[in-house]
Amino acid sequence: MNRITQLFNIKYPIIQGGMIWNSGYKLASAVSNAGGLGLIGAGSMYPDVLREHIQKCKKATDKPFGVNIPMLYPNIEEIMNIVVEEDVKIVFTSAGNPKTWTSFLKEKGITVVHVVSSSIFALKAQEAGVDAIVAEGFEAGGHNGRDETTTLTLIPMVKEKVKIPLIAAGGIATGRGMLAAMVLGADGVQVGSRFAASIESSAHNNFKETIVNIKEGDTQLTLKELAPVRLVKNKFYNDVQALYEKCPSKEDLAALLGRARAKKGMFEGDLEEGELEIGQIAGLIHEILPVEQIVQEMMTDFKAACQEKSTFEF
Repeated sequence: MNRITQLFNIKYPIIQGGMIWNSGYKLASAVSNAGGLGLIGAGSMYPDVLREHIQKCKKATDKPFGVNIPMLYPNIEEIMNIVVEEDVKIVFTSAGNPKTWTSFLKEKGITVVHVVSSSIFALKAQEAGVDAIVAEGFEAGGHNGRDETTTLTLIPMVKEKVKIPLIAAGGIATGRGMLAAMVLGADGVQVGSRFAASIESSAHNNFKETIVNIKEGDTQLTLKELAPVRLVKNKFYNDVQALYEKCPSKEDLAALLGRARAKKGMFEGDLEEGELEIGQIAGLIHEILPVEQIVQEMMTDFKAACQEKSTFEF
């Protein structure tokens, strides 16, 4: 057992990203049943929908699972109370100050993990009393750090600063990627894009097919003035770039983004006008597979890579 498998009482140090519009109870329970830690993505759920997904997840798995909660959520108090009422044991928080909710959750006996994009925020999370940190490099899909620090450099810099367990995220979809992150100092990995293109993902099939057809260079980090987000280069992305040529204000960008753009793309399958959030590693994802197969392939790849690297001599 390592620090992450011990902390969550799971078989493999693989955590599924709590991705909006992708991470319903079917995905979370499948990852947990396969030996990792599944996360329900609360960021795209109304409070009553989240409660329903938690209850269904409990019926679908007897293994540990958690809920990912972006703290910018408008109904944050209601969401936190639902998590407590439904006896969720693990919460991942993101997009906000970890001091705001960590002590509340810890007092209820909940294991708390916070997502960061820099060593400065990692230290703040550790000081706030979280049990572990996810350090996410800018290769990741969806909302991202402003500094564009890559996973390769972020993990050792965070490792140098913190003592609590460290989970690497951003650009990890294979066992070899997992080994690389752990060599750099991570105790485990969080995987998003690979699970978005799984059979159990709640994303629209149009989006899943887009993921497996993506080539190197087909995504870009944009909309930094609002909240940095990595998107597939579709019509909506091109509209954003065209607007940038006119030196837009934040209000202009927000007006173009509008509401429910991510839902339109990832959940409803509008590949033109939708916001399609996926990581750079999508260029290495070629099939929509069942979660159990994804996890087993990652572990097989991880063990093979360990054996190969043990033969290095200089």
